Amino acid sequence: MAVTQSSVSHSYNEENNTSSIAVKGRFDFSLHQQFRESYEREGKSTRYVVDLNEATYMDSSALGMLLLLRDHAGGDRADITLSNISSDVRKILAISNFDKLFKIP
Repeated sequence: MAVTQSSVSHSYNEENNTSSIAVKGRFDFSLHQQFRESYEREGKSTRYVVDLNEATYMDSSALGMLLLLRDHAGGDRADITLSNISSDVRKILAISNFDKLFKIP
């Protein structure tokens, strides 16, 4: 069985002041520091996009990390989109009412 290395990658688009964060593998507490550094790196972006296309797992600590990002981005005024979400993760987010806190296309 191959072991997938979990990681967080980040890019910043200066034109529209958007930080894009992609999570690969398990989105759990082991990624806490990488995830936090990814959104703190550019200061305050006005928009954030969290791409979960390659996330294979998500636990409650990942939900907590998303809430910390939301606080960093301005709380109720935050402009955060969670993109490329699997149906299983979408259910978790809906049960947790995260669909009311984040844009989920």
